[in-house]
Formats: sequence, structure tokens, C-alpha cells
Amino acid sequence: MLKTFQLEQLQKATNNFCQDCLVGSGAFGNVYRGTVDGEGTLAIKKAHTESYTSTEDFENEIRLVSKVKHKNLVSLVGFCQGAGSKGAKILVYEYVPNGSLLDYIMGRGGRSLTWRQRVTLAIGAAKGIAHLHEGIKPSIIHRDIKPSNILVGEKFEAKVSDFGLVKSGPIEDQSHVSSQIKGTPGYLDPAYCSSLQLTPFTDVYSYGVILLQLVAARPVVQKTRGHPSYHIIDWARPSLERGSIDEIIDANLLMEECNMEMMLKMGQLGLKCVAKVPKERPTMTKVWQELEAALFSAESVERGCHLMKQLDYSQSSVSIDGIRLQKFYMDIDGLSFGSAKLRCLDTCTTGFEDDSYDLTGTSEETSMSRNEELTLQHIISVKV
Repeated sequence: MLKTFQLEQLQKATNNFCQDCLVGSGAFGNVYRGTVDGEGTLAIKKAHTESYTSTEDFENEIRLVSKVKHKNLVSLVGFCQGAGSKGAKILVYEYVPNGSLLDYIMGRGGRSLTWRQRVTLAIGAAKGIAHLHEGIKPSIIHRDIKPSNILVGEKFEAKVSDFGLVKSGPIEDQSHVSSQIKGTPGYLDPAYCSSLQLTPFTDVYSYGVILLQLVAARPVVQKTRGHPSYHIIDWARPSLERGSIDEIIDANLLMEECNMEMMLKMGQLGLKCVAKVPKERPTMTKVWQELEAALFSAESVERGCHLMKQLDYSQSSVSIDGIRLQKFYMDIDGLSFGSAKLRCLDTCTTGFEDDSYDLTGTSEETSMSRNEELTLQHIISVKV
């Protein structure tokens, strides 16, 4: 159930919508952080006067957005509506504490993401957008998918925000004809700009640009003094099409263990999303399924490698009568043979321990030959 807030409540919560409480702004309006008695910290979005042409538009927006319930979408908590068409129109959302994806892409405040965090956030955002397209009726087209509208939650989950530009989606296979192009330059689908045909693939294009930014950590349009500006798609495409990522990957990822194959797959999926012909792009459901499958495969390989290392260790030890032995080779009187250092695992058994080994691993027990037993007895007598 949505809450109805009084303007005085929200003015108090934001210190009369002061700059210190401002956390974001866009085509729709300004977003403020405020603490409301009994409600905690909230995101308070105050619309520009021209954002709604009528009170009816605002009420329709509330009805549309209030239906959206998904863990990867920012939840609408309530609203404030002033009298008349010029009265205050404010939407109140849950507050998401860890900033936006843009903060991490641009490295604001020294922020960065591991390769796994990038993929996980991409999957979450894709699931949220897919829910808008396919999870509710009528469907919703966001129209302004960009990094600053993908927020990072308390558990580092993605939450898609800013439904100020949303439109009811097309019915069945029909596209929605938009009389006015809205969105953010750099993320706007060229097909939508030229035809004014708004479809779910309009959002897919914008999302594809974000995938490229997650791989490269670069602005959508790079401006260099003395050189023409270029879009990240044009910059990244040659490398990705030849199956290479070394020249475009974020340098921060090279400072730690990074799954380069996963990053390559994510970049190449980004290219599919920005295909020139909208119907050649994957759906958002297909996108998150591909990413999730690739992540599962990458993690399975990692688990396999870790298991192999454990097996290598376990096979390097043997056990006799409860004594765990770590094999090594030594030379006595010019004779090289397999020997052992001992750690007693049975407190009732006399044993020997070398401080240079801490054999905490477990292993499959194996039997020793009579010769190995005699060798062991010889070593014990030597140590004594």
C-alpha cells in the first residue's frame, strides 16, 4: 500500500530540498536523500514543473510504477501531490545506499569492482529490466537505461531506478510510437531516434552500452583534446569482433585475478545488444540467461582447479597406523630414497613432528610396502 506524504514532511526531511541533500538529477527531476520520521531514509524525487502536462499524467504514472515489484527494481514507497497542475509532484522511493553503477565505472572515490561483481550487477540489472518488459502487463519500457540509473544495494545487488520516463509497452508485437524522443545521449538507440518506434529493444540497446562500460570502465563518449570524440561502441567493436579484450579491458581488473574469458563474453554480448537492427538484438531475458550460464561455467572451472590442487596435496601423503606422513626425498650416505616427516594424529601414539611442516590436510590412506616400513624405522632411529 502506497503512503501519501505531506509536502511539509518532505521539506523537513530534505531541509527544504537543499543542495546538501541532493543525490542525483535528470530529465525528470531532482532526487534528494531525506529521513522521514517513522520511515527511515528515503529517496525523494521532485519532478520538474514541465515533467507532467497534467495531474492525470502524474496519477497514471503512480498507478503504473506502483505495480512494479522486483528485487532488482527500486520500490516506490509513496507520493506527494500538490493542488492543481502546478502543484508539487513528488515520488518517494526506497533509498539505495551504495551509489550508482556510474560511480564504480568512473572510479569515483577510488571505487572499483571485481570481475565477478561486474557480472553479478549486470545480471541483476538485466533481470530487473526483463521484469519490466515481460513480468507485468501492460509491459513497461524504461527509456532511460544508463549507469546512473542502476543503483548498488546494501548487498551489492543491482536495482534499476528512475521510472520517470517509463511508458506502457507495445501490445503484442506492436511498437509504441513516441511523439518526443526522451533519454540520455550516448545511450539512445539510433533506431528509436530515426523511427520514433519505441520497443523493448530500445532498452536492450542502452543496456548493451553499459555492458561495454563494465568491461572497459570508460565514459560512453570519449572526448580528447585535439581529437574527434568517439563512442565506446566504435572503440570496443574491433577488439571484441576479433576475440580480443586485452586492449580494452579496465586496467584495474589486471591488478587482480580476473577471468578474461568471462569479460570477453560480456563484451561480445554487449555488441549483440547494440545490433543495428532492433529485432536482431536478444531479449533482456535471453541476456541475463546467457550471462548467468557463462558465470556458472566460469565458477565451475575455478572450483575444478581448486579441487585438483587439493587432490595433488592429498596424494602427496600416506598413512600408517594413524600416523600421517608427508613424503619427501633425502639422501643418506649417498643413497637417495623416499622418506617421510611425521606428525602424530593419535595422541596415544609416539611420533615425531618437524616444525617446518604443518600437515592439516586430509588424504586417502594408502598402504606401505615392507621396504617402506623398514626405511621408516631406519629414519626414526637416525632422528633419535
